[in-house]
Amino acid sequence: MYVHQRMTRRPVTVSPDYSVSKAYQMMTEGRYSQLPVVDSDNKLIGLITEKLLAEVNPSSATSLSVYEINYLLSKTKVKDIMKTGIFSINKDALLEDAALVMKENRISSLPVVEGNYLVGIITRTDIFRAFIDIMGVKSKGTRIAVSADDRTGVFAEITQIFASLNIDIRNISNINENGKLEMVIKVRSFDVDKAIEQLIEKGYTVESVKKIN
Repeated sequence: MYVHQRMTRRPVTVSPDYSVSKAYQMMTEGRYSQLPVVDSDNKLIGLITEKLLAEVNPSSATSLSVYEINYLLSKTKVKDIMKTGIFSINKDALLEDAALVMKENRISSLPVVEGNYLVGIITRTDIFRAFIDIMGVKSKGTRIAVSADDRTGVFAEITQIFASLNIDIRNISNINENGKLEMVIKVRSFDVDKAIEQLIEKGYTVESVKKIN
């Protein structure tokens, strides 16, 4: 799965010449935590975040009047406070690469680029939704967790059992830890008793079986 399949296209952006007060209004009304900053050619040049806006806003202890504060914010430009040298990702990158960049750098979203041009934005929420789809969480059928030794041919053996019983596998995932393999298999059928029996006969451990209507 690729970033461009899950990103938000044509995200809301700000110009470097926007005032901080205008950027703040856009973020507040749209409930955005950050906004990409682009030039007149839609090239990505920076990022404006809630944290940056909070830092530039005078504290409640200031002696400035509301009028003076509003005037100050209207004169301060996005380009004066924006973050540059930001993380971004190519639209053709794998979704797991985007997830890794966000995790390792503790960021909640990534501007998506094609060359230097902004084409979208990918967020943690997009990653979570993709994970839900990959795992088939909302799909009707049966979820079967199977553990086995991590050896060559395990996937082939297990999938052959379902194929021989004409049971369609919707999703399959696995976790490899300390030489053990745990597979989570989501099938479209609710009639899985024979498959469970054959798995056990083959020496696999069936950890759980959950039917999802």
